[in-house]
Amino acid sequence: MEESLKSLLQYTEEGGWVLQVFIVVFFTLLLDLIQKAILHRVHKRLLQTPNPWDDALVHSIRAPLSFLIWIVGLAFAASLVQDVADAAIFSAITPIRDLGVIAAIAWFLLRFINNIQKNLIRYHDETAEELDHTTLDAISKVLRLSVFITATLVALQTMGYSISGVLAFGGIGGIAVGFAAKDLLANFFGGLMIYLDRPFAVGDWIRSPDRDIEGTVENIGWRLTRIRTFDKRPLYIPNSVFTTISVENPSRMSHRRIYETIGIRYDDADKMSSITDDVKQMLLHHPEIDTSQTMIVNFNKYASSSMDFFVYTFTKTTNWIKFHEVKHDVLLKINDIITAQGAEIAFPTSTVHIADEVKLAERMEPPR
Repeated sequence: MEESLKSLLQYTEEGGWVLQVFIVVFFTLLLDLIQKAILHRVHKRLLQTPNPWDDALVHSIRAPLSFLIWIVGLAFAASLVQDVADAAIFSAITPIRDLGVIAAIAWFLLRFINNIQKNLIRYHDETAEELDHTTLDAISKVLRLSVFITATLVALQTMGYSISGVLAFGGIGGIAVGFAAKDLLANFFGGLMIYLDRPFAVGDWIRSPDRDIEGTVENIGWRLTRIRTFDKRPLYIPNSVFTTISVENPSRMSHRRIYETIGIRYDDADKMSSITDDVKQMLLHHPEIDTSQTMIVNFNKYASSSMDFFVYTFTKTTNWIKFHEVKHDVLLKINDIITAQGAEIAFPTSTVHIADEVKLAERMEPPR
C-alpha cells in the first residue's frame, strides 16, 4: 500500500504539468464560451437601439476577443510546458503571443471601421437622411490604412527590428519608388483631390466635354474611378485624368431646361402673337414650370418653310424621367394651342410658280 502511494505521488510530481496545462486550456475554453454568450445577448439588445455605434462595437469585438483569449491562454499553457521540456522552439512563445495581441487589436479596429461604415449607410437609408458616401468611404479607407501601417510598425518593433531604421529605409526606397511609379502617385493624389474637392460623388451622373466620358459614378478608388456608361459598360478612368480635364456634373443642376423651336405656316402669320401669348400663359400656370426662372416665348425668325417661335423655360424637377414627362405635356399643350387658333405646324414645302405664257400642249391622238 505504501509503495502504491509513493508511486502515485512520484507520478503526480513528474506529470503535474499535464494537469496544469489541462486546467489552463479548460479555463480558456470556459472563458471564451462565457464571453461569447454575454456578447451575444448584449448584441441582440443593442440591435434594437437606433444608435449605429454600440452594436457595431460589440459585433466587431466578438471574434478578435475570442482570438485574444485563446492566444494568451495557449501561450500560458506553452510556458508551463517550457518549464519541463527545455526545447528551443518554446523561446518563440513570447513574440508569438505579442504578435497575436497586436493582430487581435488591429483585427478589431478594422472590423469596427467596416461595421461603422455599413451601419451609418443603413441608418441613413432607413431614416432618409442625407449622407455623403464619398466622404465616408474616403475616411474609412484612410483609417484602415492607418491601422494597417501602425500595426505593421508595432509588430516590427516587437520582433526586435528598429522602426527608425525601417523608416529611413522606407524614405530612401520611397524616392526610388516615386520615380518608378510616378503615374501611380499621380493617380493617388488625383483621388485625394477628388475626395477633398468633391466635384462628384458616388451615384452622380457626370460627363466631360474634353473627353468621351459620360455615365454614373459607381466607385472612387485611390487609383481608378469606375463609371457606368448609359449602355451599361464599365469605364475605368485613372484619377490623374480628372486633374487635367473639365467635368460637368448634371446631377447637381438646380433645374432642367426646355428649349424648343416651333414653326407655323406663313399663311398663319396673323396668328403668331395670339399663339405666343397663349403659350406663355400656359407655361405661367403649369404646375411643373418654375416661373421664377427665365421664361421666353417669342417669334424668332423667318425660316424657309415656316415662321418660327421658340420656347425657353425651366422645369422644377431635375429627375430625367419626370423632366421628359413634363416636356411631353408642354409640347402637346403647345400643339393644342396652335390648333385652337386655327393654325397649323409647318413642315418643309416647295412652291413651283408657272409663267402665264407657258401652256401645256394638247394631247394628240395617235393616227389610226
